[in-house]
Amino acid sequence: MLAAIAAIGSAGTAAASGEHLIGQKNKAFTTQKIKAKVGDKLVFRNDDAFAHNIMSLSDAQSFDLGTFGQGQNRTVTLTKDGLLEIECAIHPEMTMVVEVAK
Repeated sequence: MLAAIAAIGSAGTAAASGEHLIGQKNKAFTTQKIKAKVGDKLVFRNDDAFAHNIMSLSDAQSFDLGTFGQGQNRTVTLTKDGLLEIECAIHPEMTMVVEVAK
């Protein structure tokens, strides 16, 4: 049981079943790669003192969460399986990958 809890924590932090909390700190995502399922939600939390704009132009699912500041969250629901490459439109060095399965 403890191993399962540790695995969840290292996989992108699960705030609730089907919800993955991804922080943004020091112009970086707090995790670089996670595995998720169709229907799961990705919650992006800005812990930096400046704005971020999280987006994906991936074939599996494209989105643009808009600009949001410190202490704010933006959420996207995963609608299709495949590989998502996610980045910040303001800080292009901020990248991560989400593997979405059915």
